[in-house]
Amino acid sequence: MIEDFDLIISSFQSQYGIRLSRELPAGMKWDEFRDLLIGLGPNTALGRVVAIRAEDRKEYIENFTSEQHRIRNEWKRKQAKHIAETISQEQIANTMNMFKTIFLSMDGLGSD
Repeated sequence: MIEDFDLIISSFQSQYGIRLSRELPAGMKWDEFRDLLIGLGPNTALGRVVAIRAEDRKEYIENFTSEQHRIRNEWKRKQAKHIAETISQEQIANTMNMFKTIFLSMDGLGSD
């Protein structure tokens, strides 16, 4: 959310006419901010970027502009990096052992 704060600021201004630079210091409550953030529409800066990041239909992605591809690829890289940083080596080893066991049992070599 922090990395998208400039989009949030722009979106609040365009959809609600709210200048967060004034409202936040004046005491906007978290619940109000959250509710307004959730209500941001697809025609806001944040809404458009979120739609690009979330798109998974090949026929739409093929027609993306270079800027849309940049936005989506940057997001995917950040997601992959986050996942890589949160998965432990133990989890990887356990998963690999699970696959090994499955493949061995499919071949009739697994332990009974």
